[in-house]
Amino acid sequence: MYRLLKQEGRAKRGEFHTVHGVIQTPVFMNVGTVGAIKGAVATSDLEQIGTQVELSNTYHLHVRPGDQIIRQLGGLHKFMSWEKPILTDSGGFQVFSLAGLRKIKEEGVYFNSHIDGRKIFMGPEESMRIQSNLASTIAMAFDECPPSKAEREYVQPSVDRTTRWLERCKKEMDRLNSLEDTINPRQMLFGINQGAVYADIRIEHAKRISELDLDGYAVGGLAVGETHEEMYYILEEVVPYLPLEKPTYLMGVGTPANILEGVERGVDFFDCVYPSRNGRHGHLYTNHGKINLFNAKYELDDRPIEEGCQCPACKRYSRAYIRHLLKAKEMLGMRLAVLHNLYFYNTMMTEIRDSLDRGCFAAYKKQKLERMAAPEEEL
Repeated sequence: MYRLLKQEGRAKRGEFHTVHGVIQTPVFMNVGTVGAIKGAVATSDLEQIGTQVELSNTYHLHVRPGDQIIRQLGGLHKFMSWEKPILTDSGGFQVFSLAGLRKIKEEGVYFNSHIDGRKIFMGPEESMRIQSNLASTIAMAFDECPPSKAEREYVQPSVDRTTRWLERCKKEMDRLNSLEDTINPRQMLFGINQGAVYADIRIEHAKRISELDLDGYAVGGLAVGETHEEMYYILEEVVPYLPLEKPTYLMGVGTPANILEGVERGVDFFDCVYPSRNGRHGHLYTNHGKINLFNAKYELDDRPIEEGCQCPACKRYSRAYIRHLLKAKEMLGMRLAVLHNLYFYNTMMTEIRDSLDRGCFAAYKKQKLERMAAPEEEL
């Protein structure tokens, strides 16, 4: 159940009650594709840095170790020793990202595994069964994510099929949740809005899927090739047609600036690999802009990544030391950098929620963007 606590313009402050705890929104979900954050980050670390929701990938966990194995071990929460909410994406994005390895039909998608080439079929029912085996808190509907610049003639039939797939997902999820041996019979289902950069297609799709009264609604198919301005325009157009009393999730987004702009346009949930991927490559977020620890200027820099930061890296280690670890390809360097970036994102979401509670989000957003725009020479 989603409770809208207050609004500032279109920005929403809410809380989402789940079987695995209450999620305070807006929230950034930390991405652990195969059941772990890349960079040797443990679930105990996630607890320490204020993570509310962990996100894992249906397709990747189906390929290895296999969802049946995870089911036999008690579900994903038990498997990875994480008690808070988990969202599993449906495998639909792999329909987009593995374009060279798949064939889309009405019944579903035929894949070749990116690991060993074996044939895989995944349709709405299969995706729901896999996610039920994983027993995540929130399951995502199976959809096709068309390229953002695809022709209308391709996008419209794709969206129509995604709607039919969503209806099948809902029916199968209801069936699975009613079974006696289902690990999580209170698993929730989010539908996904698609339509590339065509506002009219997206609005019509939003209206249709809203009628299904799902637990939440995502805006998918953005941050896949369109400009930031196009993404913001689509959000402005489509979010008002999604239910206000349900959480809205912008999939795969994004930078701190993207998140601030998304919150302003009514988004509750975000996820992105940026903080962990950038951290592994020495690109670190601070309140005064992003720094690249591989730059020679940090070789003798004995300051923390950011003064006053309470993350495990900043409380103990210097820029010079973490830079050395990264250059020496020591795993600890990646781990500390990823922990800092995830802590930065999670803390920013706390600040966003606090500013909405106080009714000063617009002022917070303006100040945050101005501070983060600082050139690295000044850091």
